[in-house]
Amino acid sequence: MFVTGRLAVALAVGIVPLVLTGLAGVPPYAVLGGWLALCALLVVFDVVRAASPRAVTVTRRLPARARLGEPVPVSVALHNHGTRTLDAVIRDAWQPTAGAPLERQRLRIASGERGRVELPLHPRRRGELVSEFVVIRSRGPLGIAGRQARHLVRGAIRVLPAFSSRKHLPSRLARLRELDGNTSIQVRGQGTEFDSLREYVRGDDVRSIDWRATARAGTTMLRTWRPERDRHVVILVDTGRTAAARVGDGTRLDASLEAALLLAALASRAGDHVHLLMFDRVVRARVTGVDGTALLPALTDAMAPVHARLVDTDWQSAFAAVRTLTTRPSLIVALTAQDAAESARGFLGAFPTASRATTVLVGSVTDDGIAALARARGSREEVYVAAAAERTLRDAENVADAIRRAGGEAIAADPEALPPRIADRYLELKAAGRL
Repeated sequence: MFVTGRLAVALAVGIVPLVLTGLAGVPPYAVLGGWLALCALLVVFDVVRAASPRAVTVTRRLPARARLGEPVPVSVALHNHGTRTLDAVIRDAWQPTAGAPLERQRLRIASGERGRVELPLHPRRRGELVSEFVVIRSRGPLGIAGRQARHLVRGAIRVLPAFSSRKHLPSRLARLRELDGNTSIQVRGQGTEFDSLREYVRGDDVRSIDWRATARAGTTMLRTWRPERDRHVVILVDTGRTAAARVGDGTRLDASLEAALLLAALASRAGDHVHLLMFDRVVRARVTGVDGTALLPALTDAMAPVHARLVDTDWQSAFAAVRTLTTRPSLIVALTAQDAAESARGFLGAFPTASRATTVLVGSVTDDGIAALARARGSREEVYVAAAAERTLRDAENVADAIRRAGGEAIAADPEALPPRIADRYLELKAAGRL
């Protein structure tokens, strides 16, 4: 049972007869008791006359997965099996991050008929969204009170990363097609393999002339090369406490996921094998052995429920877990935030040894606001803040220098620029024959 605001209005109206009868000398207690009894009778009448909310079958219609930032169409259907018309108020019990509409949905269904209400969601966070039940309130004819029932109809949606960096994918794929045999690679390295023969034109690298084919064809023939396929790209995403810091409208972890998805999509199109590992003290997500069109759905599905933990990352265990994915990684991309010398000691101490066959990239998300604070000199307070910002920038550069001395490459950029910069570096390694 429930009551509405009309009951409060009815009780407030009782002040009028109470005042009038008081002026006439009638005892106020009798008037007050009579008015309360009348309101109670009205409540009982409304509850009795309301259609039964339990004589209703509730079904949901919703997608299993949705992308963050996009509206999710969700609907709830009711089938009234009762003998009375159902004047229903419906509440779907989603958590606040689901972005469900605040207003309650109303629906009027005659006996034996069906009705449906649309409840679009606007998720504000990755992960699992769950609604365990739907509450139906059946109002009486007076609208003062009614009956209420809870239907256990579970609904679940997995909210995937937004992958807004996919807008950079077409231009990178065009560059990849240029490398993949459509044009000859001028610099030959360990990451290139023979593709085909064509006639020599002025400006080609004479080192690529095939003299045997030239003798057979009677004209100068040139070998063309293409980037090797079947290379192994391992993406290690840090989910420790540094990944929880907010940069712009999201966290560092969100930016790392965007970079990982763009690189994985590009490497998959290039014919390479992509492995994903999300780690802090334990493995939070792992994707390996998936190629082709199934790769991106597998990655987004694994990333969706993972959030940053307020713990320090165990880098020894993290890089040990990387070695279990593949015995011969060609490229290791560690997406983390190493911008302080004190917190980076564990990372640098466990840093994998780079070699001619293995390249290690470290991608870090930076905050452009720090650089802006370092330039401000308008007041005494701004000078102190600028000094702290300058020290932060210097510490980040020192860590980047340490990574380069260890044989790796450091790439630091804001959340919008980091994914394309890592993708560009991947293409440069392909073009140079290092991957």
